[in-house]
Amino acid sequence: MMYLLIVIAKIFEVSLATIRMVLITKGERKIGAIIAFFEVSIWVVLVSTVLDNIMEDPLKIVAYAFGFACGNYLGSLVEEKIGIGLSEMQVIVKEDKGNKLACMLRDQGYAVTVMRGEGKNFPRSILLMYVPRKKIKSIANIVKTVEENAVVTISDKKSLYGGFGTLRK
Repeated sequence: MMYLLIVIAKIFEVSLATIRMVLITKGERKIGAIIAFFEVSIWVVLVSTVLDNIMEDPLKIVAYAFGFACGNYLGSLVEEKIGIGLSEMQVIVKEDKGNKLACMLRDQGYAVTVMRGEGKNFPRSILLMYVPRKKIKSIANIVKTVEENAVVTISDKKSLYGGFGTLRK
């Protein structure tokens, strides 16, 4: 029972750490600091429990390590689902599909900037968007309905000021 509690506590603590780090890198320092308080409180209690009589009960190390590994995995899944922050999406399609795709995305409420480009064989449209990270998959699905072989690149952005629907104060 103690081993299970160690694993569960470590999973929770490492998941908090993952979310805290992402929040801080996205500029959410206050929420990150609050999470840090709870994270380190759990860590202190957990480490003192694991280190108590560790030589007589080395399975505590295995439980702690297993919880750490699972916490990293779960924390990354949770962070992906939360989708904190913005990403820049760049979509390159054949020029004849660019305006249609831009209109579809704009009808969904996304701000899209369209530029003209030159590909190897065809003129291209380059669509630039700043979107919430949790919307990336739905936007990618819209892109695939218009151009199956579109080139899509995504870059995380720390913060954004100005632009349609993105103003932060």
